[in-house]
Amino acid sequence: MTSTRGRIAALLGAVAVVAGTTLATPAAAAPAGPDRPASGSGLTGQAPCPDLPEFTCATLTVPLDHSGSDPGTLGLKVAVGGNTHAPKGDLLFLTGGPGQPGVPLVKRVADGLAPVLKDYRLVMFDQRGTGGGALQCPALQEQMGASDLTPPTPQAVRDCAAALGPDRRHYATADTVDDIDLLRRALGAHRLTLDGVSYGTFVAERYALAHPGHVNRLVLDSVVPQQGYDPLDLAALPAAARVLRAACQATGCTTDPGADLAETVRRYHDGPAVLDTLTSYEFVDPNYGGIPEALHEAAAGHPEKLQGFIEGAHEGDAVPAEFLSQGLHASTLCADGHYPWGTSDTPVEGRSAALERTRQRLTAEQTWPFDPATATGLGSLLTCLDWPREKVPPTPPAHRKLPDVPVLLLGGDRDLSTPLEWLHQEAAMAHDPQVVIVPGAAHSVQSRDRSGVGRKAVFDFLLA
Repeated sequence: MTSTRGRIAALLGAVAVVAGTTLATPAAAAPAGPDRPASGSGLTGQAPCPDLPEFTCATLTVPLDHSGSDPGTLGLKVAVGGNTHAPKGDLLFLTGGPGQPGVPLVKRVADGLAPVLKDYRLVMFDQRGTGGGALQCPALQEQMGASDLTPPTPQAVRDCAAALGPDRRHYATADTVDDIDLLRRALGAHRLTLDGVSYGTFVAERYALAHPGHVNRLVLDSVVPQQGYDPLDLAALPAAARVLRAACQATGCTTDPGADLAETVRRYHDGPAVLDTLTSYEFVDPNYGGIPEALHEAAAGHPEKLQGFIEGAHEGDAVPAEFLSQGLHASTLCADGHYPWGTSDTPVEGRSAALERTRQRLTAEQTWPFDPATATGLGSLLTCLDWPREKVPPTPPAHRKLPDVPVLLLGGDRDLSTPLEWLHQEAAMAHDPQVVIVPGAAHSVQSRDRSGVGRKAVFDFLLA
């Protein structure tokens, strides 16, 4: 559930404010409270951001373990616009992954949100384990790069967990939620408006559930439901036929890519690689140009063109951990996730057998045009199959609704990374949701929608 699922996406941006403005009124002499920094959690080292003097950069110091059981602190990089007295308050933009930083993307995000930044002060930060503080797992990083569907080797997973050590359990989404509330207090804000993309939507939802009184409104772009992502991808697998057929119709192709995809997977048993390619290619071309033809040829016994797409999809996968940390990605998903074997608190020894039982129970109807082996062979699932046993944080009740605040849910009908089925699942958890589906758009609508419909919906919603 990366911000691109298989590739990185971002927004664009700028805001005219005064360089060097402080982030919040200093509160060192004030007692800790819901709108005051707690001891040790304030913003330090404030200075104009390099190459972006209209923003102030600083460090937020947070506990490694918010429960206080394990010692240590983390320094999270923060960037804040200078319009301290923005009439609508602070807008916290949450990037995806998990594993993508925030501060390096500030300018691009600010450019994209420029029409609302007279009314909001933009805030971005590097979530724990990302950016300059990225968790480093060299073998896992090399094997998965910017993808979360490529299956890693068990040894790379074990080496990553060993390198990170017991502290890896402090990189769950619940820890990031607690970090955000310390950031809110350090900013001196009573409420935040949250704009999340992909995994950022999940963080925003979980923050809203944990701190309902501190949320103004929510923008959820390319939605991961608050219950968490499905490691079997039982929404994305059947969505592939719908998405490819819509793209085919839009471009005038004459084949049935859904049927051809099913035959290709039956012939070559390459479902995970094909799904990884499709979720990567949506960022290149939401019309999936050339894909239906390649699938049609592969279904007829000529897979060469499709293999070219598969190989090409991985040419851009070599990214550093500072850009997308696979160590953080694994730590977070394995702490948050619910799998066929249970959670990461389940003994490792019985997980493979539980996964095989799940594969045998899956039906063709659940996974078509893919097969059950695709559902149980995806990298995001297999990473956690080999992750060491560890205690995991509690999850909110599955049917607890979001707070009664305005919520915009934004999705593209060509998105396979976070399919529309997830958006509708989360819309049912909002009190009065505003849903905008953008035809022809894929993942990360605010940055990738060529029509501008999605961005306008966000501007109208935030300025209402």
